[in-house]
Parts: sequence; structure tokens; C-alpha cells
Amino acid sequence: MAVWIQAQQLQGDALHQMQSLYGQHFPIEVRHYLSQWIEGQLWDAIDLENPQEEFKAKRLLDCLIQELQNKAEHQVGEDGFLLKIKLGHYASQLKSTYDRCPLELVRCIKHILYTEQRLVREATNSSSPVGGMMDSMSQKYQQINQAFEELRLLTQDTENDLRKLQHNQEYFIIQYQESLRIQAQLSSLATLPPADRQLREPALLSKRATVEAWLTREANTLQKYRLDLAEKHQKTLQLLRKQQTIILDDELIQWKRRQQLAGNGGPPEGGLDILQSWCEKLAETIWQNRQQIRRAEHLRQQLPIPGPIEELLNELNSTITDIISALVTSTFIIEKQPPQVLKTQTKFAATVRLLVGGKLNVHMNPPQVKATIISEQQAKALLKNENTRNDSSGEILNNNCVMEYHQTTGTLSAHFRNMSLKRIKRSDRRGAESVTEEKFTILFESQFSVGGNELVFQVKTLSLPVVVIVHGSQDNNATATVLWDNAFAEPGRVPFLVPDKVLWPQLCDAINIKYKAEVQSNRGLSEENLVFLAQKAFSSSSNNPEGLPEHDDDLVPESLPGRNFTFWQWFDGVMELTKKHLKPHWNDGAILGFVNKQQAQDMLMSKPNGTFLLRFSDSEIGGITIAWVAENPNKAGERMVWNLMPYTTKDFSIRSLADRISDLNHLLFLYPDRPKDEVFSKYYTPPLSKAVDGYVKPQIKQVVPEFTTANPDPTSGNQTYMDHGASPAPVSHPHTYGIYPPMSDSMLDADGDFDLDDTMDVARHVEELLRRPVESQWGGQQS
Repeated sequence: MAVWIQAQQLQGDALHQMQSLYGQHFPIEVRHYLSQWIEGQLWDAIDLENPQEEFKAKRLLDCLIQELQNKAEHQVGEDGFLLKIKLGHYASQLKSTYDRCPLELVRCIKHILYTEQRLVREATNSSSPVGGMMDSMSQKYQQINQAFEELRLLTQDTENDLRKLQHNQEYFIIQYQESLRIQAQLSSLATLPPADRQLREPALLSKRATVEAWLTREANTLQKYRLDLAEKHQKTLQLLRKQQTIILDDELIQWKRRQQLAGNGGPPEGGLDILQSWCEKLAETIWQNRQQIRRAEHLRQQLPIPGPIEELLNELNSTITDIISALVTSTFIIEKQPPQVLKTQTKFAATVRLLVGGKLNVHMNPPQVKATIISEQQAKALLKNENTRNDSSGEILNNNCVMEYHQTTGTLSAHFRNMSLKRIKRSDRRGAESVTEEKFTILFESQFSVGGNELVFQVKTLSLPVVVIVHGSQDNNATATVLWDNAFAEPGRVPFLVPDKVLWPQLCDAINIKYKAEVQSNRGLSEENLVFLAQKAFSSSSNNPEGLPEHDDDLVPESLPGRNFTFWQWFDGVMELTKKHLKPHWNDGAILGFVNKQQAQDMLMSKPNGTFLLRFSDSEIGGITIAWVAENPNKAGERMVWNLMPYTTKDFSIRSLADRISDLNHLLFLYPDRPKDEVFSKYYTPPLSKAVDGYVKPQIKQVVPEFTTANPDPTSGNQTYMDHGASPAPVSHPHTYGIYPPMSDSMLDADGDFDLDDTMDVARHVEELLRRPVESQWGGQQS
């Protein structure tokens, strides 16, 4: 309940903003009486863009209604009677409002909680007794809010001046009509006798002179008022333009940049609520000033007075129209980007949003948004305003969507949920350029009007670069293209220019962020890891990545020396293996990983026999090997480092890394000196249970022939052993144990490598033997 307690202590504008969150769609009394329950629910666990999550939202709605009803039932006394009726009414109201659209309730409450937390955080920062403790973000927000307050005061001031001008002009027109009446009376004196004319004419002439003198003086005053008002509007528009530049060219561009970096695994870009609130304040202030300028123009037309005011008003009109056009076109943004590696014939989603849609009442005539895929060249032409209306580079199914207004959050957005790229038309590629280096983008465009069709806007926005693939084998190279673009793109670039080369340390940051995101781990790459990667990427022995040359933008397209794969393909395989099978061990620090064979040997030779380490294979994409130090069986007194053949995803789908390490009794200490059971025992598969229904379940267990012990662990039940080749020692015949059939060398290939399929044949043979009833199979042994 902490957030609600702090929210109740807000003051001034913050309190007003908090109160404005509530209404018939969600009464503030519900927030108050169910505050503890509301803050205890996992609202963020529900994906609002996934219709399949609706059942979770429905369950939360039902629970909320039940909580309200329970709270109502426990009210006693006179005041309790009224509260009981009110809470019961709210329960019925919420059920009626959200029963058919429970995801909207989740959207509403998430918006409320997020805004309350922001208001509390801002209030806490601003009330800090030490000004220097306020972080730069809070200072920036404060400056923006102060500018809005100044704009509000300026707009209020010009509104007061405009009313005063209108009042004075209306009085001027009345006096002008009076002068016309006097003139008419003077003209009528010609019909009177001379005596009567002489009697009445002096008074009328005096009165006419007085009125005309007042009119001349007042006309000058009105002209001055108009010029003063125009100057004030100029000042307001200057501040408006400056404020809009800060919000659109700084804050919104930074949000888009964070969104792009999030595509590489960077921190989330953050919500749009603050930006939308700023953009809505801009829209509201711009529209108020625009209406004031139009009223001033109307007053000028009512009473034309010669002077420069007409030109000034035309200039103000042009400026305010430019400002609102820039605001509307810039706030049509992609809230949820389409996937940047896009496979044909595969469903994908995206969300576009107009940040000022609610304030400008665009939803009164909901606009339709269309999505089109275009090439990099077409995107360049589009930004140059060249005619590309009928150009596209493919066909997207389900590419039209109507923008919907969500009243609870005040957002206007279009959710494309079921788009699919049916076909793609590629450009002519030069030289060795690959299809995974060709960039496309999804163009979203719409048209809508504001102010009763007063202004009509054509809006367009481009997605982040998209690489189109047709097969999963192209995925890692496409990911490399996207990684480079996301990491090194600059705001305002020509689509989709990126540096051809960057320094290795710059690429290190991008690789580290990507690795942590893919593996979903807080443990990133160490300096030693990055040195290893630099040496691998450049085939260099340098220990100083700062001094390495610039790195190409295609993440080394040439194959690594002596290999048929590139650096990125190797690194992508490491990430995939770690993500699927090694994540807990990586988090525990049990995997050194980025160590070559010679480094492993140097490290292990100074350690006791049985010390081992885990390193990623140099020769196998997505492979990891175990290196350990032991006696050389062929030369007494000599020690050597052995390397087990690399394990891959295929191996770990059969038996986990921890279990394989447990199987190998000659592995004693994880480098440098940690007992292996201390590190890995929590991941061991529990021992198999005893025979059930006369059957004993077999278990696969791996063996390195040169290092097997004669007495396997009796607690592990009946096991089928799996040989695994080790280098550099030659592989000898495996031992034969008890009831297990002897394993021949047929399980090892010509190079002494382990053959999984043959071993599985043995395993299936043993399993077949063990399926026989225990009494008949082992009767002789038991007796």
C-alpha cells in the first residue's frame, strides 16, 4: 500500500494530475479501499497485445469484483451502510464496463499505477533538501514543467488581452455608430428652418468633434493593443517552438534511440506516458494560441485599421500552423517495432500510436493506418519527398488497421496483430553482397483531420531497418546486420547509413549488451573475454583491444582461419548454446568459456591432477569442451592436459552438462580449486527410483575410456555407459562392467571421436535387455 499512501500526500498540480486519473471508468474509492490488493497483483505479467492473455485479465477482473463485494459486506454502522451500497454499485459498474474487454481494465490500472509512481518519484526528488542530489533527469523534467507553466501564464495573459481588445473594439464600434448617428442628425438639419438649424447645429457639431477625437484616439489605442498582442503571441510561439524542439528533437528522439538499442538487448526504452503528457500539453497550448490568433484576425476583419497588423497576423498564422504540423507528424510513432529479422510467411505484429490523438479528438473519426514494406532506396526517396506512392518491395497481408482510442489511458493506437510478409522483391545486389545485408523498412501511413476538417494531415513513419530472410539458416547473419545497425546508427541519418568501420572497443559494448540479453543473464563479458574475442576476430595475439584496428561493419564476413564459418556465426552459436543449456552455470561463474586450447593448458598445468575448466570450442559452432589435467598413461611421471570432444545442443538434449561432469570421476576440481560437487551438485539429476512393475529404467551415463574407474557408483542404479573421446591421448578399449554388454570401438570414428548414433544403438540394446522381467533375467545372479 506504500504507493497509495505516498500518492495521498501529493500537493498542487501533482495532486490534480493524480485525481484526474480516476473517474467512472475506475472510481478513486476502489483504489482507496482495495489499495493493498491492487498493488499486490502482477499487472505487468499480462501482455496487452496478446489476445490469448484475456483469460488472465478476466480472472483479475473477477477477483477485483469479489474483493469489492467482500469489502462491502464487512461495512457496519450508519456510514458503513452507505459505503456498502456505494461499493456494491462500483462492483456492478466495473463488471458491466470491463466484462467484455478485461484487458482494458489491466491497461487502465497499469496506467494508474505507473503515473502514481512517477508523480510520487518526481515529488520526492523535487522536495529533496539538497538541490545537488537531484539527478539530471529530474532537473530536465523540472525545466520542461517550468516552461509549460510559463507558457500557461503567457497564454492566459494573451487571452486576457484579447478579451480586453474585444471589449474595447466593441465599445469603439458603438461610438462609431454614435458618430454616424450624429452625422445623420447634422444632415437632417438642412430640412429645418434656419432658426432651428442655428439653435441645434452648434451642439451637434461640438458633440461630433468630441466623438471623432475620441474615435481617432481610440483607433490608435486599438492598433497599439493589436500590435502588443501580436508581439506577445510572437513571444509565446518562440517559447512554444523551443519547448517543442526539446520534447520532439531531444526527448522523443532519445526514446527512439533507446528503442533501437533495446533491439540489441539494451535496457527497455521506457513508457510513453510522460512523453504523451508533454505532447498533449503542447497540443493544448498550440491549439489555444491558434484559436486566439484566429480571433484576433476576426477582430481585424470586423474593424480594419490601416497598419502592419495584417501582415503580422498572417505570419503568426503561418508559424502556428507549422508548429502544430510538426507536432502531429512527429508524434505519429511506432510504439512496438516489427521484428527486425523478418521471415517470409511468418506472422508478426506492430503497434503505432499518435501521442496527441486524444487532445485533438482525432478518434471522433478514427483514421486507418496502412503498412507497406519498402526498400532502403525507396525510404531515401520518401524522405526527399519524391513520389513513391505506388512503390513497394513486397506484399504484406493484413496490413490495414483502424486506430482505436482507449479512454482509460487516453491513447490512440493501431495494433497490427496478424501481419505476414507474403513475398519480397529484392534489389539487384552488387558483388558479394548477401541478402542478409539488404535492409528494408515497414512504412506506416495514415491521414486524419483536426478542428472540423480545418487541418488535414498526411502522416508517415518508418520502422527500424528490417532484414528479410526465407530460411532459418540465414538468421544469424541477418542478426549481425541488425546488431550493427542498431548499435551504430545516428539520429537523423539518411536511411540506413551506418559507419563502415568502428573501433573494436565500440563493438565490444554492443556485443556485451547482446550477449547478456540473449543469455538473459546479468553476468556479461569480462575484459579477459573481450580480449579473447578480439584475438579471435582479428587472428591477433594482442592483449590490448584498444590498439586493434577498426572493425568492419559485417562482423568479419571472411571465415575464421582454418574454419568454414565466420566470427559472428561462431559467437552466435556460443550465445545460443549458453541460452539453451548453460545459463545457470554461466551465472554461477562455472564457465570460463572464452579460453583457447593453449591458454587452458597453461592455466591447468599449474594445478593438481583432476582440475578442469569449461571452454567454448574453437572448431565447433555452438560447442563447449572440458579440459583437464591428468597423468600421461603412456609416460610415467608426466602430466598433460586433455580436451574432451565438444558437446553441442544435441548432446545436452540427451544428458545435461552437470550430469556429464558428475559421470566423470576423474574430474575433481573446477578451476582454480573448487570441488566439482560444490559447484554442480545442485544441478544433478536425482537418482532413479527402484524397479516398478517388474521393469528397471535404464540411464545413459558417459565414460571417457582412459579415465573410467572399475567400480561405478552403486547408488546410481542400472546405467548404460556412453564413451566420449578425449584428446590428445589415444583411445583404448573401454572396460567391461558386470551385466553391461562390452562396447567395441565401433562407437569411435577413425579419429577416435565419439559417435552418438552408435552409442544410442547400444543404449537401446541394453534398454531392451532390461525390459525383461527381473526374475527371469537375474534369477541366477540373485540366487
